Amino acid sequence: MAAHFLGFKSIGIEWDRNACETRYAAGLPTIHADVSVMRTSRFDEIPKSVDVLAGGPPCQSFSVAGKGKGRRALNEVKEFIHRLVDGDDEARIDEDLRSLDDSRTALVLEPLRWLLKAIETDGRDPYKVIVLEQVPAALPLWEVYAKLLRGGEGRLNGVKYEAECWQLKTEQFGIPQTRTRAVLVARRPGHGAIEPLETTHLPFDLHRGKRNTSQPDLFSADSGTSGSKQRWLSMAEALDAASKLKGSPLDPSRLRRGGKMKFFVVSNYGSGGNPKNRGRRLSSEPAFTVTGKISRNKVYTSTEDYEAARSDRFTIPESGVLQTFPHNFPWSGNDQAQQVGNAVPPRLGMHVLSRALRGNAPSDDELAASVTWPPVPPTTTAELRVIGCGDQGQCPPDSHKVTRSHRESAP
Repeated sequence: MAAHFLGFKSIGIEWDRNACETRYAAGLPTIHADVSVMRTSRFDEIPKSVDVLAGGPPCQSFSVAGKGKGRRALNEVKEFIHRLVDGDDEARIDEDLRSLDDSRTALVLEPLRWLLKAIETDGRDPYKVIVLEQVPAALPLWEVYAKLLRGGEGRLNGVKYEAECWQLKTEQFGIPQTRTRAVLVARRPGHGAIEPLETTHLPFDLHRGKRNTSQPDLFSADSGTSGSKQRWLSMAEALDAASKLKGSPLDPSRLRRGGKMKFFVVSNYGSGGNPKNRGRRLSSEPAFTVTGKISRNKVYTSTEDYEAARSDRFTIPESGVLQTFPHNFPWSGNDQAQQVGNAVPPRLGMHVLSRALRGNAPSDDELAASVTWPPVPPTTTAELRVIGCGDQGQCPPDSHKVTRSHRESAP
């Protein structure tokens, strides 16, 4: 998404069939495959012109919202990173990786393995730029990556990178949600040091006052700017603006009171270690981190006895807008809430990629254009599906399996 709005071409490799359907509908070239299989047996299918490696390995095992098995395995994963670069036998490494509690944790090694594959493959050049994203708990791994990339030792065969990693808060880049991510940017020498990203908005104070749970009607919020930075963007501002765009599928009338958008959200997650203590956000504040469970968050417009009030849910287009996807983005397939939550917010991606590839921030015109997605002809979607899925024989196992209920409900 970010590459598209910045004017760069890209090709995706995606395991999840539903995410592929969305990408086909959006006109984004995608191979429906396992990244490990693509690396080991289908690497020649990746065009040699591809010179940027960007990825977001699955975060569930590292996330504070999950069971945290990946966090407990951080030291083990650091050891695996060093073993790969030092030239340890990969078959032995694969066997040891299978002993991890969560097999997805091993996927954080894939970007490094792709880089080594490019370096060791005749007729290929090392990637010029590498951009990786994960939850904050993975920052120590990116720091190990960065140190090794700067050194160029072992299997890196003298290939060195300028490399930096940061924790970034999404609301500081004009995204109407609070979400912190660990990002690594590395690029070959010759383009100067990698400068930190310049934030455009103020941070949101997660501890702003104590709310009275029986009167969650504190709809006022700080406003204005501080110096050259704008105040963070609220849910109400983002949804209201998106609803006014031509052809917008958003109909936020149910979220309005007295002509103004006023609501509050009760999170699906507990806070403070208490699963019953559901967090609350006002419409005049940024959203909680948008996860695959966003459709379970409850939305209320009543300020009186909200426990007895009728709750609503964010629609998929609304959830996408809170992630800074275009209002008309063609979400497709099943598990759309999960697709929304799994994604990197495109606006954050634009800031990161622009810094990595061009050394500057995205322009105002580029950011303004990112609120609308261009129409994609059905013929293009069909062509991309054929290219991405082919005869389905090389897609992940059982990913195209059709259940009886699906057959019975099919037109």
